[in-house]
Amino acid sequence: MPAFPFNKTRVGPIFGYFRVMSVTLPLHEMTVPEKLRMMEALWEDLSRNSDALESPAWHEAVLQEREERIASGQAAFTDWEHAKSEIRQRVA
Repeated sequence: MPAFPFNKTRVGPIFGYFRVMSVTLPLHEMTVPEKLRMMEALWEDLSRNSDALESPAWHEAVLQEREERIASGQAAFTDWEHAKSEIRQRVA
């Protein structure tokens, strides 16, 4: 039995599959660890068939712009620990 209540409604075929819609999660009642576990479960499921996921066109434009900034020397890099520290300071 799922840990969370699901309201399942079958809708017509989309790309040859039947989709389950209208999933209701009690987000306001879930703890942060429960929410993280749910996100991890969703990501794991999506990752199983990553070829079926199509990136939006704007992703390519952003990546190209970033590659151009790297090639021209305009991009600056920060190690991950320093970046996390700066983000935490900004949002505190």
